[in-house]
Amino acid sequence: MDRLKDKVAIVTGAALGIGRAIAIRMAEEGASVAVTDMREAEGQALADELAGRGFNARFWRLDVAREDEVRRVVDEAAAHFGRLDVLVNNAGVAGANKPTHEITEAEWDFVQAINVKGVFFCTKHAVAHLRKSGGGSIVNLSSIYGLVSAPDVPPYHASKGAVRLMSKTDALIYAPDRIRVNSIHPGFIWTPMVEGHLKTMGDVEEGKAATAALHPLGHLGEPDDIAWGCVYLASDEAKFVTGTELVIDGGYTAR
Repeated sequence: MDRLKDKVAIVTGAALGIGRAIAIRMAEEGASVAVTDMREAEGQALADELAGRGFNARFWRLDVAREDEVRRVVDEAAAHFGRLDVLVNNAGVAGANKPTHEITEAEWDFVQAINVKGVFFCTKHAVAHLRKSGGGSIVNLSSIYGLVSAPDVPPYHASKGAVRLMSKTDALIYAPDRIRVNSIHPGFIWTPMVEGHLKTMGDVEEGKAATAALHPLGHLGEPDDIAWGCVYLASDEAKFVTGTELVIDGGYTAR
C-alpha cells in the first residue's frame, strides 16, 4: 500500500482503460494523483471515486496536443499537491486504419499531435517540477508496435516508435537530474481503444479471439497488467532503471 507513499503523479489519458487503472493503482499505493483527460465526465467521476475512498486525487481537463494547456495543468497540479514526482504519458489514439498511400495529412498529424507531441509537451513542462523535487520518474506508454510492426495503422506504429526513442534520449539527457525515463510496451490490452480497433476490422468477438491467439499466453492483457508496471517504474524499487523498455505483452514480441 505504500510503494508510492508521499509521491505526486500526473497521469494523462486517465479517464478510461489503462490510464484509469494506472491512476487507481498509484493512488492505492500512496500517491497523490492528478487525473487528466479530455473526457470530463469520466475523469471527474474517477477523481471523485478515488477521493471517496480516502485518496488524494483531483481532475483536470487536458488536451495533451495543446502546449498552453499542458503548461497550465502541469503547473496547477504541482502547485495543488505541492510537488511533482511522477509523470505518466499515457494519453494516445489509434488513428486511421488504412494503407499509408490512403492516409491524409490530417489523419497523420492527428495521431502524431497526441501520441508524440503530447509526450514532448508533458515532459517539457514537467522537468522543472521534477528537478525541484530532486528527481523523479517519467513513464511513457509506447506499444509492442514501438518494437515490431504489422501491416496496419501506419500513423500509430510510427508514433509509438518515436515514443520509444524519445524515452531513451530523455533518459540520457535528464539522468544527471535523477529523472528516470522509461517506456512501457503493452501487447493487446482489452480497453475501449482495442475494442474500437477491432470494430474497424469486422466482428469484435471473432477479432478478439484471433488477437488473443497472437499472444503465446493465449489471452489479451488487462489494464492492471500495465498499471502494475507503471507502479514499479514510478517507485523507488526502480531507482536504477532508466532508458529501458518494459515489455508487457504476453510473449507477443518473443517470437
